[in-house]
Amino acid sequence: MKKKNVVVIGGGTGLSVILRGLKTFPVDITAIVTVADDGGSSGRLRQELNIPPPGDVRNVLVALSEVEPLVEQLFQHRFENGNGLSGHSLGNLLLAGMTSITGDFARGISEISRVLNVRGKVLPAANRSIVLHAEMTDGTIVSGESQIPLAKKKIKRVFLTPEKITPLQESLKAIEKADLIVIGPGSLYTSVLPNLLVPGISEEVKKAKAKKVYICNVMTQQGETDDYRASDHVQSLVKHCGEDLLDYVIVNKQKVPHDMLKRYALEGAEPVVYDEDNLSKMKLSIMNDQFIQYRDSVLRHDAMKVSQALISLV
Repeated sequence: MKKKNVVVIGGGTGLSVILRGLKTFPVDITAIVTVADDGGSSGRLRQELNIPPPGDVRNVLVALSEVEPLVEQLFQHRFENGNGLSGHSLGNLLLAGMTSITGDFARGISEISRVLNVRGKVLPAANRSIVLHAEMTDGTIVSGESQIPLAKKKIKRVFLTPEKITPLQESLKAIEKADLIVIGPGSLYTSVLPNLLVPGISEEVKKAKAKKVYICNVMTQQGETDDYRASDHVQSLVKHCGEDLLDYVIVNKQKVPHDMLKRYALEGAEPVVYDEDNLSKMKLSIMNDQFIQYRDSVLRHDAMKVSQALISLV
């Protein structure tokens, strides 16, 4: 029996968590990953070497890799001192090196995928750096993925520059051939939407015959989705990309324990409210369940449970 093709679009930690679950199922995975990051090690490499930022790609490669834990640790190792080295992670440097050797970021990723024995394919949303900008409700424009949440203003819309960004043909093909397209989880405006705003990507998603699912975030994010309910997340995707983007939405209905609420409140985050009535009006099929687990006092999606829900669709 032919394996089903699953395309996952996003960035950040949320995406890596889900991929660790999905790779344990007999499906063909393609991850399309954001290249809008401009902070930390990624931002420095992007500026100094004029390459797309490798950080989100690195995390996804590790999530899909099948190597000894020590190799994974090595790839994620971050130098704490050393002039110029401090703050860089080894995986970012290896991706930068491979891009330099092959002369192409996407090709660099595929070569490193072989080294890490990656289950599936990892593709950058575009083969060059892109800059994310946010127009706030007060009319101001904030530029740079890392700067947007720091503005602590309400986001009206996000957009990309330069104007001419070409999507990878391979990404468009993967979307076209997909049996299931998964969007999120991850920061709505700074991890998920930058992929969908690359010209051609959301259009291809809408045309695709696949079932399309959005995994809604569990917690709001300060400076990005303050007070957002589940329907607000979906509404924002529709506003940026148009109707027909989604068929299903996965929403958590599990209560967050009190001590966790207090911890997250310090970061200005609270649980995303599952507002069933509003979601139902959006003509989406809703999959709700207890989808969270606690690890090292951090809330995460339960990768296996979410993956099972996703696989049940194909």
